[in-house]
Amino acid sequence: MKVTEGTTYRMLQTNLGRISSRLENLRLQGATGIKMNKPSDDPASIRPVLTTRTQIRNTDRYLDTMGVSLDKMEATDGQLNHVENIMQRVKELSINAINGAMSSADMEVFANEVGHLRQELLDAANGMVDGKYIFSGYQENIKPFVPNPNYNPNPPTDPLNLNPPYDPADSSTWPYIYQGDPNPTELEITPGERLQTNLTGNDLFMGISNNIMQAGPIPPAVGYPSDAGRVDIFSVLTRLEEALRAGNINDPAGAGGGIQMQMENLDLAADQNRRLRSQLGNRANRVETAMMHQQDIRIDLHMILSRYQDADAIETFAEISKQETAFQAALSITAKISKISILDYL
Repeated sequence: MKVTEGTTYRMLQTNLGRISSRLENLRLQGATGIKMNKPSDDPASIRPVLTTRTQIRNTDRYLDTMGVSLDKMEATDGQLNHVENIMQRVKELSINAINGAMSSADMEVFANEVGHLRQELLDAANGMVDGKYIFSGYQENIKPFVPNPNYNPNPPTDPLNLNPPYDPADSSTWPYIYQGDPNPTELEITPGERLQTNLTGNDLFMGISNNIMQAGPIPPAVGYPSDAGRVDIFSVLTRLEEALRAGNINDPAGAGGGIQMQMENLDLAADQNRRLRSQLGNRANRVETAMMHQQDIRIDLHMILSRYQDADAIETFAEISKQETAFQAALSITAKISKISILDYL
């Protein structure tokens, strides 16, 4: 077979192009640290790489949502701690009111402080995180608790009754109205596992379970009663304030139902707050454990992805050096051959 100069030049050009292309790919790997920058680099690795990247994105989504939920749970715990302190202080005032020979002026001072503490309780119940109300259930943009304009503290026999008097079995007569809903927020912490991450205002402050409130009042009732062994915390503080102003120590039929009765209800309210706070703490621990598990999964997935797509830096730069030497040699040979002419043999 006769090899012409044109054939020789084409072969030289082809070899230079192949070496140049290989060198370019190696330099790209060295700059990015990734040996598979396009599907044609390693077609067999495309599927596991794409699958692993999808799993990493899903893991990141779990970590982001759990992080936000954990922040809200910690903020909720802070509000519950404040509620605990409020009820402890109210209990101290109640004990002082019935244990000492207090004048009506002293009772008025105690009542005023309980009124301020009730307002603090309302502020805690309407607490917000990131512009959203904590205790409103799904209705995060609606303030959960507002004063009841129809609240009537007068006894049933009072001729001034214009609205139904306070009835512990009817939440529509209580001093504050709940505007949120009884649907707690749930978080998917792992595929198929969901966990409640908040407390609803009806369950925490009014003592009405979510299941009962979701079912709706039984006709002809308009409101709901608190569950057995639970109370509406707002009613307890409001009626205690009324009892203090009236100096009613132990008359259940008198103003506020009597200080002693409300002290018993304070114990129920404190237990109610502690029980739900404990449940929230258990869920927060579960979220933290799930986050640690997802972080371990994320590390494993990145190791798998690295095995398929990351370039070995030492091998890559050694190969770049080798290819650069080969490229320089090919250029030198091409330059020498290009100088050969038939005139050299004449």
